[in-house]
Amino acid sequence: MPAEVFPDDWHRWSADQPVLIRPLTRGLTNRSYLLATKDTRVVLRWNSQISAELDLDRRAEEQVLYRADKAMLGAPLIHCDPDYRYLVTGFIEGQPWDTRRSGTETALTQLARLTRNIHQLPVISARLDIHRKVSSYWQSIPADVKHFRRLTLLDQKARPHIHAAETMNSNDVLCHNDLQAANLISGKDGKLYAIDWEYAATGDPFYDLAVITEEHQLRDEELQQFLAEYLQRPPSGMDLKRLAHWRIIYVYLSILWYAIQHAKGNLPDIDLDATITAQGQYLSTLLAGF
Repeated sequence: MPAEVFPDDWHRWSADQPVLIRPLTRGLTNRSYLLATKDTRVVLRWNSQISAELDLDRRAEEQVLYRADKAMLGAPLIHCDPDYRYLVTGFIEGQPWDTRRSGTETALTQLARLTRNIHQLPVISARLDIHRKVSSYWQSIPADVKHFRRLTLLDQKARPHIHAAETMNSNDVLCHNDLQAANLISGKDGKLYAIDWEYAATGDPFYDLAVITEEHQLRDEELQQFLAEYLQRPPSGMDLKRLAHWRIIYVYLSILWYAIQHAKGNLPDIDLDATITAQGQYLSTLLAGF
């Protein structure tokens, strides 16, 4: 039994010593494992060692997990380490989410409904302050990192969109902020669940919509369908403009996130140079649309 997998205080959340079933490698920065306890299967997630550099608020995540669990939108929270080294949740029986039809409704309809339900949860005090997050990311990017000059140029062009997006928001909600396919599970009960809530915070709902738009590459009819289901009405021109601002912001933040990983020497299985270059080119295309 690999000792490095199990925390020394496992007895806080399991009557018997848990057994390792297999590693779960879906996350990019955290280490997660599927374990068997006496009564059930659980997921143990060791938090990233660069949580501070990634501006992750583990206390806020704990608050959100309680809310999501109560609303049955995510995995049950079993134990949160008081020092926020690790987290234990229930294991959702199901399959990774995809765009195929699920039952009698499209997967996009399911995703829109899940997003709307998340946004109806009670807000928390932790807010997604884009200016502070950008500043925090930049503090973790050394000036000698590759692409630094290009990053500064993109920063200058993205800043006005942050201001524009903020002026268009009139209603903060609780957001997941990372509803990519890897964080969605189609349960055996037919429901769609969200996992990995570590970026969750109170903020503009259109940031969540921008994350979904980009991560699931929603365009044209698919995007219109998703937005109409989420908004419960056809999207207006102002909705699309607001979304466009947040798409730029999200792609910009993603580039900074990858730059931090590059500076820390993380993610050896990913060509970070190529990723940052490609994302930078894509962001330039989005910026050219204004």
